[in-house]
Amino acid sequence: MKAKTSITLSEDVLKSLDKLEGEFKNRSEAIEKAVVFYLKSRRTKIREQKDLKILNQKASRLNREAEEVLSYQIET
Repeated sequence: MKAKTSITLSEDVLKSLDKLEGEFKNRSEAIEKAVVFYLKSRRTKIREQKDLKILNQKASRLNREAEEVLSYQIET
């Protein structure tokens, strides 16, 4: 389902949008695709930040485990 909304954009943005003629059916489609792309990017960034926080919290333990594993390797 789509809902109608009203937004205000600068003339520069509209001119740039209109230069994409042929890539989209209309301005609404172009703007919707841009917003969807932005939202996906934000979700990915937030997920990556959460993952990094978890890794940083567990870094010391993970590093100790890695050092232990490496200590079992035979030197050549």
